[in-house]
Amino acid sequence: MTVLRGATLIDGTGAAPVRDATLVVQDGRIESITIGAGGPAPASHAVIDATGLTVLPGLIDCHDHLAMHGYELASRWGLSEPGSTRSVRTARVIEQTLAAGYTTVRDAGGLDVGFRLAVEEGLIQGPRLLTAVAIISPVGGIGDRVSPSGHECVVPHDPALPESVANGVEDVRRVVRTMIRGGADVIKCATTGGASSRAGHGPKDPAFSRDEMQALVDEAHAQGRKVMCHALGGPGLRLALDVGVDSIEHGCYLDENPELIPMMAEKGVVFTPTLLVYVYHSESKSPHVRERSRALREHHRASIQRALAAGVRVVAGTDAGGHGHPPNARELPLLVEAGLSPMQAIQAATGWAAEAVGLEREIGTLEKGKRADLIAVAGDPLADVGLLADGQRIRLVLKDGAVVVRR
Repeated sequence: MTVLRGATLIDGTGAAPVRDATLVVQDGRIESITIGAGGPAPASHAVIDATGLTVLPGLIDCHDHLAMHGYELASRWGLSEPGSTRSVRTARVIEQTLAAGYTTVRDAGGLDVGFRLAVEEGLIQGPRLLTAVAIISPVGGIGDRVSPSGHECVVPHDPALPESVANGVEDVRRVVRTMIRGGADVIKCATTGGASSRAGHGPKDPAFSRDEMQALVDEAHAQGRKVMCHALGGPGLRLALDVGVDSIEHGCYLDENPELIPMMAEKGVVFTPTLLVYVYHSESKSPHVRERSRALREHHRASIQRALAAGVRVVAGTDAGGHGHPPNARELPLLVEAGLSPMQAIQAATGWAAEAVGLEREIGTLEKGKRADLIAVAGDPLADVGLLADGQRIRLVLKDGAVVVRR
């Protein structure tokens, strides 16, 4: 049993913080939360004095690429270093992410299930991992391994990261099943290009037909998997919502069609804007990436504000990997700049995020019976949410009730 005493508690539900909270953790779960001074704990209990600290739920990144280490072609094709080095590098990123206060991460492509198994077995320390395995797209889409010259990658696919290009209804169904066979917890697809995709396949250029996308969503849902969809704008964004995806990733041009945000609110579709990646793209060496990223900035901000006003769940995701692996919580001040309150930004990385990844019964809020995933930070994140990105302020991290970081 572990007892935390004297903390200011932000529970992830949006409720106002409470002072002088005592949390009792036993068998990996929260046994009780009380306010005010309690009696002395038995000597056999581990008592942590959290006076002056703010305790929050463990943070959740809804869109990461833990095994990606740069946008350069050699890196994306797995040619920049031996596979063993890359695996060790990825394991280090996973450990650093947990140390930064992130106890759950949904990986949006590139991370094979072996890393999740390694965390579960205790071979490495890391967040609870949910993985999409690979991004499903058609020929020419963002998941297609082709160079600007038109040459295809001739390096064989890692069997743990199977081929994800699909064309035609039956092939789409086959690839969804292949991802699930490979351990996918969620299905990731793309119905548009992106800011960093090849010239000629931009944020409003479509990918997949309606029949293909409907088959993808139907197959994923039949197998009990949510669908997270990379969609920035244009007809591909509308298509994703029409066929029933569970979350829109990026969604930069939602503001251009007045029907889309009300549709998201009605269907309960989650919005993961991933602001941090566009900060990086706006300074890219590639002219077309810079231009796209700067052009979408105001649309992105307007889309977030309108989605929030309509009751759409806006959640935190960094899209880290291509732009390195900065502290994941750097996304939170960007959400505040875009219109969320500091409390809403915290919910976007806790309670709302847990709903997005389908784990709201287990994590995301500090309530009796839930898993004891929590962090204790020095300072008031409601006064400065950016302090959550300062590793030295993360004084304590518990995952499943076990103390994994104590500074």
